[in-house]
Amino acid sequence: MSIMIFIFAAAVVAVLAIGVVGRLAAGPTVPDRAVALDTMNTFVISLMMMLAAVYDSVVMVDIAIVYAALSFVGTMFIARFIEGEV
Repeated sequence: MSIMIFIFAAAVVAVLAIGVVGRLAAGPTVPDRAVALDTMNTFVISLMMMLAAVYDSVVMVDIAIVYAALSFVGTMFIARFIEGEV
């Protein structure tokens, strides 16, 4: 039963990711695209955590945490570049 819940949650995240890809491709400004990229990274992290729960894998949780940290640092660099302080 719990696997069905994770499959449903993954399907919802996948549908939302399609909308985010649209914003990433057609965003009118660079900050819109940066936010869409950050949202996509958040979706990837959530999918990693769901897979870790389904497969009972602690390693996937560790990888998701590292990916989240790198995503945050990347978002900060993009924000500074957009702001023009690089």
